[in-house]
Amino acid sequence: MATRPTFITCTSLSFSWPDGTSVLDDFRLAVGPGRTGLVGLNGSGKSTLLKLIAGELTPSAGSVRIAGEVGYLPQNLVLHTGLRVDQALGIDGTRAALHAIESGDTAEEHFAAVGDDWDVEERALAVLDQLGLGGIGLDRTIGEISGGESVLLRLAALLLARPEVLLLDEPTNNLDRHARRRLYEAMDAWSGVLVVVSHDRELLERVDQIADLRDGEVTWYGGAWSDYRAALAAEQEAAERMVRVAEADVQRQKRELQDAQSKLARRKRYAQKSYENKVVPRIVANNRRAAAEVSSGKHRALHADRLAEARSRLDAAVEAVRDDDEIRIELPRTTVHPGRDVLLLRDLELPYGARVGGEFELRGPERVALVGRNGAGKTTLLRTLAGELAPVAGEVSVRVPMRFLPQRLDLLDDERSVVENVARFAPGATVNEIRARLARFLFRGARADRRAGTLSGGERFRATLAALLLAEPAPQLLLLDEPTNNLDLASVHSLTSALDAYEGALVVVSHDVPFLESLGITRWLRLDGELRPTTAEAVREETEERTAVRSE
Repeated sequence: MATRPTFITCTSLSFSWPDGTSVLDDFRLAVGPGRTGLVGLNGSGKSTLLKLIAGELTPSAGSVRIAGEVGYLPQNLVLHTGLRVDQALGIDGTRAALHAIESGDTAEEHFAAVGDDWDVEERALAVLDQLGLGGIGLDRTIGEISGGESVLLRLAALLLARPEVLLLDEPTNNLDRHARRRLYEAMDAWSGVLVVVSHDRELLERVDQIADLRDGEVTWYGGAWSDYRAALAAEQEAAERMVRVAEADVQRQKRELQDAQSKLARRKRYAQKSYENKVVPRIVANNRRAAAEVSSGKHRALHADRLAEARSRLDAAVEAVRDDDEIRIELPRTTVHPGRDVLLLRDLELPYGARVGGEFELRGPERVALVGRNGAGKTTLLRTLAGELAPVAGEVSVRVPMRFLPQRLDLLDDERSVVENVARFAPGATVNEIRARLARFLFRGARADRRAGTLSGGERFRATLAALLLAEPAPQLLLLDEPTNNLDLASVHSLTSALDAYEGALVVVSHDVPFLESLGITRWLRLDGELRPTTAEAVREETEERTAVRSE
């Protein structure tokens, strides 16, 4: 049988952060052609593994071997705001040479720069159009486009480069539903090796296999996300059944061991009474007692061994049952009474063109969902409300304590530990209080002393959220910009439960409509040049209409 060609091979791979925190140890992996979804709990090492494969990090031991060129889309993409689109695509040199030749400059270096790539502009525009970026042009700068458009632009650069191996780390973060559909289509058309890290269930339904990274090892599951979940559920059901069987066996072996000990005690008493009552001679009684001790001792040893084996089987069965910790988010009890003024906007004009005409008021514990296409200005509006950006015109008045969770999670100082970062926001809290709060976010013991720069995306989110919620004074208005980015599904569930119990006001930007609906949103607003009321149904219908137009 011909073996499947392997394009990514990790052999005896080890990696630790400078502070000694081990991520991978003697790790092995082989990935061939097709679409692979890499899943695992936050902090399991998924992003670190992609960086090692991409050459962004150097392993402390072992090797990574790749057949072909590698394209890598990082989780936290940062592009210089002054960079032009053609520079981000990597075609600026070729394009400049083409324009020089077209203007009559026949210098040899221009032809060398172009090579055989005479249609580079047409191909670039075609790829941009494929990803829904046909209108941005090649001469605009990164500062003029949204975070979601930046992600798609980086993906366009990778598609233009045509690498054999494509690594995507949370590619749907910051993308609206329409942009996600474009990315899904690009994934479906990919014919090489694709490894994608994502918590997006719809994206994971499009992969060929799932690689589950857990405790430094990968377990493979054929099929997409739903197949993986079904297989995992069956495994866990079988594992829990084995635990029950093993527990029953342990109890049975305990009873048999107790019976053996009882029999030994009875034989000793019988031998002693026989001697005392002169039923048998002393020598016969002693022989009987010695024989009983030997026999019962062997019996007891046999049952003790069986009990030890049963306990060992129980330990193995318990080990096979997953007991994944979930974050326990306890938001401060900051009641905002109905009718209380929380936020007032008046004739607001934002940088990059969006505006909120007239007056907009937020009163009481309202829950506002802010939706719109990438580039509509949603993040700009939140940053303006948070005081990070000055409005072009108009008034912003926030009338309660407010905290802002940004999309880029850049509140933390990478050189400080998690504890030190949280302490910056809550100078009046003791270290013990901070550590107690961090423990609820799964930062226990030495984990709380890790530098923020070594955290995964999900861990960074947890640390940032802990810092905001322990801040003084406690927030009565939370501004959340794409809060489910980088979170595994268990953490999304915990976040939803916590926000459901929150008694303050919320303004949430998210492209995840089911997540927004789970929060009990009281007002849906669309930002598209102007701020207008909308509904969840309208958001869903618009996405489906755009998708249908695209497929036609």
